[in-house]
Amino acid sequence: MFNGEESKEDLKNLLGYMGIEILFAIDKGAKDFETIKLFSGLPTSCIKGRTPVLLELNLIKVIKKEYILTEKGLNFKNQLEKNTD
Repeated sequence: MFNGEESKEDLKNLLGYMGIEILFAIDKGAKDFETIKLFSGLPTSCIKGRTPVLLELNLIKVIKKEYILTEKGLNFKNQLEKNTD
């Protein structure tokens, strides 16, 4: 399921609503703070506060100053989407 020690519920609790919205925005093509803000509707200060958590949990990574989902992040997003269907 996940490549880390955290369960899906652990990750949901650690990220909260804002972290999950940022994860989905990155999945939809947002690559930096400005586009994450446009895709998610969250204030930049919230985005700047949550992205280090996403990075630390290995759900996203930075390549050439752009955020992208890791395999773990993609798996987590897919698990979240399964539960909403």
